[in-house]
Amino acid sequence: MILLLTWLVVIITAVLLYFRSVYSQLSKQGVNHLPTIPVFGNLMWMVMKQEHFVDTLGRCVKAFPDDKIVGHYDMVSPILVVLDVDTVKRITVKDFEHFVDRRSFTSSFDPIFGRGLLLLHGDEWKAMRSTMSPAFTSSKMRLMVPFMEEIALEMIRVLRGKIKDSGKPYIDVEAKSVMTMYANDVIASCAFGLNVNSQASDHEFYVNSQAITKFKFSAFLKVLFFQCLPSVAQKLKMSLVPRECSDYFSNVVLTTMKDREKNKVVRNDLINILMEVKKGQLTHEKDDAEADAGFATVEESHIGRKQHNYEWTDSDLIAQAALFLFAGFDTVSTSMSFLLYELAVNPDVQDRLLQEIREYDEKNHGKIDYNVVQSMTYLDMVVSEGLRLWPPAAVVDRVCVKDYNIGRPNEQATKDLIIHTGQAVAISPWLFHRNPKFFPEPAKFDPERFSPENRHKIQPFTYFPFGLGPRNCIGSRFALCEIKVILYLLIREMEVYPFEKTIYPPQLSKDRFNMHLEGGAWVRLRVRPEKS
Repeated sequence: MILLLTWLVVIITAVLLYFRSVYSQLSKQGVNHLPTIPVFGNLMWMVMKQEHFVDTLGRCVKAFPDDKIVGHYDMVSPILVVLDVDTVKRITVKDFEHFVDRRSFTSSFDPIFGRGLLLLHGDEWKAMRSTMSPAFTSSKMRLMVPFMEEIALEMIRVLRGKIKDSGKPYIDVEAKSVMTMYANDVIASCAFGLNVNSQASDHEFYVNSQAITKFKFSAFLKVLFFQCLPSVAQKLKMSLVPRECSDYFSNVVLTTMKDREKNKVVRNDLINILMEVKKGQLTHEKDDAEADAGFATVEESHIGRKQHNYEWTDSDLIAQAALFLFAGFDTVSTSMSFLLYELAVNPDVQDRLLQEIREYDEKNHGKIDYNVVQSMTYLDMVVSEGLRLWPPAAVVDRVCVKDYNIGRPNEQATKDLIIHTGQAVAISPWLFHRNPKFFPEPAKFDPERFSPENRHKIQPFTYFPFGLGPRNCIGSRFALCEIKVILYLLIREMEVYPFEKTIYPPQLSKDRFNMHLEGGAWVRLRVRPEKS
């Protein structure tokens, strides 16, 4: 009995010493953070679904409002959260070579994410970024607009039919659900060359896409497990994606490539681009239209423009196609759901947008193309403000690859903070976009912030819905183009307005890690009367 008690005391003591060591790391570096709870770190209330992740970060910022860097513990992993504009610039651009990598959230055995551009490191990432960047220029996006238009018009046709069948002059829809189907069909067409009508039926492509992109709470716990115990996760060959889903997309990509090569089929989509990559035929071309994609667009860095001669396997190429699905599918559907919600509760903005749409529609005889959507000033203002208020990703991260002196993290610090190799740094668009110092009345949906007269007032490195620096979102042009096409066509045909189920003021759902409105983004759609 005494021996058992002795061992119990030893084990308890060892555990307490372990947690004391873990949760003292940030304090030893002079970084302030909120009180921690063993095992959970600073995520207790989020894991218990009592607050969203951005609320957790918000409490930390409120507790230390003058700090340049604050600390946060993802379970037992210490994270440095950057709150200072100059520090953001140093990490993402000026001294980028110290912060080339992102945090991994799954093992290398994951067939979808393990070899995707998002998680590749070092020289491999640079080579893949350079390889894929020619696929996302404005000239390539221009060729994909007809596919987007076709899918948007089909979606509107289905919605019109549902309104007619309802026996009412309107239907009530959850915007995220509708926009998820639209984004799915656009990705299916523009990336995989498939004709998928998700509005009409549950196509197998849509079902498998949902399995990958629906980031459930269980998937979030897997991510935490990997980040806390990466070596164990690697040994377990942990994957976020079910094997049958990864097999499905692998088969779609390889079969389509084989059929096109055999029948000499050329289609302006991602599959064709991957075929060019495989043959070494995808080259960097001069794109004179790079500046016309909108205020939120990110520029490609010298890394993405550098030519690389790198041989990629079929698995590598499949991973890029699947990553494109994941990034484009959820980002666009989320952004569009928030935009439709904001247009519903801000009818004055919707009316002004409709006026611009009708002006362009009349001028171009009802035709829409890349040049039309990119030349519309107010449309870009609305989209830019939607991405400010509801950025697609609440946080972006970087991993230090070479020790870096970042300076004093706060006024109380007695020494410079040295960010060590392997330490993670987080930068939150949500925190910067909603900081009243940078954006007055931050909770207000106000497209005028991005008018030609006002946009120069936006301080650089305070607005970054698609990330910053060389590791920004490679598909920002595609996402913005897709959003503008559906917004143009839908608002031209439909009036969007709130009803009893529309929750105001909006709040993020606490039972999801990603960006989703509490109670759903419910809006009412009504067909606009014909112009007299």
